Amino acid sequence: MKGSSKQKKVMVGALLLAAIGVSIPGTGAFAGEISREAQKAEVPAVLDKGKWAPATYTAVQNVIEKYSKNNPGYDVKAKPYAAFDWDDTSIINDVTDKFFLYQMDQLAYKLTPSEFANVVKLTVPSGVLTGVKNDSGKPITLEQITNDLKRDYDYLYAHYEGFKGSSTLEEIRQTDQFHDFKIKLYFLYRAISKAYGANIAYPWEIYFCANMTEAEVVELATASHRHSLSSAISEVKGTSPASMAGEAGVVSISYVEGMRLAPEISNLMNTLRSNGIDVYVVSAGFEPVVEAIASSPEFGYNVPKDHVFGLRLEQNAQNQYQPLYKKEYPFTYREGKAELIRKEIAVKSGGRDPILVAGDSNSDYGNFTLLKGIELGLIVNHLSSGDFGNISKEAASQIGKSNPKYVLQGVDEVTGLWRPAESTIRIGTNQEALLNEDLK
Repeated sequence: MKGSSKQKKVMVGALLLAAIGVSIPGTGAFAGEISREAQKAEVPAVLDKGKWAPATYTAVQNVIEKYSKNNPGYDVKAKPYAAFDWDDTSIINDVTDKFFLYQMDQLAYKLTPSEFANVVKLTVPSGVLTGVKNDSGKPITLEQITNDLKRDYDYLYAHYEGFKGSSTLEEIRQTDQFHDFKIKLYFLYRAISKAYGANIAYPWEIYFCANMTEAEVVELATASHRHSLSSAISEVKGTSPASMAGEAGVVSISYVEGMRLAPEISNLMNTLRSNGIDVYVVSAGFEPVVEAIASSPEFGYNVPKDHVFGLRLEQNAQNQYQPLYKKEYPFTYREGKAELIRKEIAVKSGGRDPILVAGDSNSDYGNFTLLKGIELGLIVNHLSSGDFGNISKEAASQIGKSNPKYVLQGVDEVTGLWRPAESTIRIGTNQEALLNEDLK
């Protein structure tokens, strides 16, 4: 009898609550209403702490919370968004640089000898390469090193089974012609960078994809990424064979082998998206090469292909790339990155600037200085000098302060992993430093 009385009281109470618009758990339809309301009130995704520098983590998490879709002012028609650099920001090392080397190692070209020689000198000023010398201390002209490379490529084209010959790739790699080809082609890229800057060097590096389709580049890039991610991070040094001195003479190069994913960045990208904040990549690397890693589920960043922007080339009627930079398309380096964002991305977000930008070098200077609406600039600290070095100094001066404009995130370049501090360990020195000027 007492139990029956209690049941009647619960039912009467539930009816009274329903009459005034209040529902309680466990009362049939009212329970369903509560469940639906609970689903609407999602718990915001929180950034994993990983190896973030603590103050940098806090600053980034604060931005996420401020602009999350769970906030009343959130506008789904003008979503907030973040813009990331790729090389040495979203990943450790440079994907296009590694692709350039991998393409050499695989002799993955669709160029005849005459086409190859034309690409080598196509956009580079003739004459002496300013500030560049061979191992004997003598200056080098573009014509000299082009002639040496043409001689090497002629031999490779005639003998490699992938072109017109019968020798396997393994056999070809043992020849002096191949060693001279690889050393001098990479040497020339660095020489062009030094003499004429990124505006000429960056497009030149990808012109060797001429006559390839996007699908072919993506396939080769995916193989390159897998190779680099499985390789030890190390400094590689090489000298061209004396037997192939030719007109340019003997030259030497060095580069960093290996590449590593940045789990903190992939987690950041996924956390931003979970909070309704769009993620874009704006890179000075070749767009299909960057897409092959940024957009592939294999690597975990999950950036939609149409959210990845990088260097572009013209294509012919057969969709093959041509050794010509895309007309009317921004050169995505320095100021060109900010131009790209305003032209291609901001228009989808009510004309607004990104709330967060991430970068590591002078290539990103435009994003950090021209986009006045950014809430935070995240610097993956590779101890930059020059203009971006000054941005890093400003970030260093704000460590520990509330609402910083820029923040630093340290990297161990020896292991290819982040470290829970703002300072970085430079590869080749094992020295920890906060700024480039701290290096001894």
